[in-house]
Parts: sequence; structure tokens; C-alpha cells
Amino acid sequence: MSSAKIGVQMFNLKNKIEEIGVYEIMRTIHELGYHYVEVTQIQMTSENVSELQRASIDFNIKIAAISAPLDSMPGSQGESLTTDFDKIVSDCKTLDCNFIRIGMMPVNLMGNKSKAMEYIAEAEKMAERLKQHNIELYYHNHHIEFEKYDGQALLDIMKEQTSNLGFELDVHWAQRGGANPIEVINRFAGRVALIHLKDYRVGQIDLSDLKDMSNFMNKFTGNIEFAELGKGNLDIKGILEAGLTSGVQYFLIEQDDTYGRDPFDCLKESGDYLRQLGYGELF
Repeated sequence: MSSAKIGVQMFNLKNKIEEIGVYEIMRTIHELGYHYVEVTQIQMTSENVSELQRASIDFNIKIAAISAPLDSMPGSQGESLTTDFDKIVSDCKTLDCNFIRIGMMPVNLMGNKSKAMEYIAEAEKMAERLKQHNIELYYHNHHIEFEKYDGQALLDIMKEQTSNLGFELDVHWAQRGGANPIEVINRFAGRVALIHLKDYRVGQIDLSDLKDMSNFMNKFTGNIEFAELGKGNLDIKGILEAGLTSGVQYFLIEQDDTYGRDPFDCLKESGDYLRQLGYGELF
């Protein structure tokens, strides 16, 4: 079996972080049987970084990746690789982490191929700079990167025009972008070390929505949900097998919205499903 591991992407734990703090989040992740995390939605203050480091040691959890944008989003107070390079590299060293992931391209570039590719050229330069510190830079897709230009998806153009930048493939968003996630993973073999695992579920239509036709049509055309693994229609086993063949190092369970459920319950359910499929040794 490959040396790949299954872990947790912390996006849907952001409210829990505010409630109980980083250290207790990591304790619960450990209690659920996970030993790898991707850090996001956490302010990387010196206190939080030291709490992550302490929890990593106390609960035997490897920090697989941290998150940072290339540039700060307009109006954002957060750090970025452009403005806080040395600090972010230092955080990686403190946390014994070799992956940084960009969660999303700036919204003002979306739908503009030339602007998006200028941005990716900058990301490629940043990836080259980080390589000197033994850190790899990865770009995480949503659905917009599957928009086609002259018949080719933007994500594939991004891959062709870079060599240092890696890709963190999100299988739900690939499906939502009209692509077959397994085919995308196969095409990106050797460039994809990180995968976001989340299922793709058709939500329920409430008949009370019929009272207002425009409201009904919004629901009808946008009726897709983020699901626990095994609760949607993606071929999760096929995705895992494609990832293992393509050189993936971390499969990270994520669910952008849990629709009122406790995110820890959702993480337990997803983990149980992967163990039932026979991937228990990857935890």
C-alpha cells in the first residue's frame, strides 16, 4: 500500500475553533482517530502557532499543510506569502510542515483568463522561492477553474504553464465544475500531492418552496450539497485508488457546510466510511 495518509481539512471546524480553541480541537481530532491535519481558517498568531505545535506533539498529529494566499485579498487583514514570506516560512519550520496551499484565486480574477494566468505565473515564482526552503506550494481548485478556453479547462492550462506549483484537487468542486474527478486526478499524476475528499449530494426540495416560483428555481438549480463521504454520489473508492496511483500524499476530509450537524459527527461518519472501504491503515 502507498505511504499516503488520510487526515482532516479544518475548514468546517472554524466555529469550533472560536468555541474551544486550537488545542482542544486537535484533542478531539485525535480522539476521532485522525493523525494528520491541514490548517486553515485559523489566525496564525504566535499563540495559535505554539498551540498547534504543542497539540501536534501531545496528540501525535502531523501538520500536513498550512494555508496562505499569494497576496492579501482586498480588505483582508490576513497574512500573505507576498507580504509575510519569512514569517510563514518560519511557521512551517516550527510546525514541521512542508506544504503551503493557496485556497482560492482572488475573486476579481475569476472569468478572466489572462489575469488568472498572470496570477498563476506569480504563484509559480513563489513556488520556486519556497522550494529553496524545502516547502512546496499547492493551488486548490473550485469549480471556476473548469471553465474552458478554446476547449481546454483553465486548470489544465495552469498545469501546462507551471512546473513548480502543485495542485490540491478538490473532488467535489471538480464534479461541480462538470469534470470527472477520477479523470482529473489521473491527468494531474505527479503534480497532485493533496486531495480534498468530500462527497457531492443532491439536496432535498421542500414542497413549501413551490409557493414562490423564483425561490423554487433558485433551489432547483442550486440544489447541490457538500456531503459526508458515502452519503453522496461520488466514487470515493475510485478516487482514493486514482490518488494512490497518482502520487497523492494526503487525502484530507472536508465538508464546507454540515447543514446544522456537529462537524465532529460528520468527520466521524466520513472516517468510518473510509475504514469500511478498507483504508483504515492510512489513518
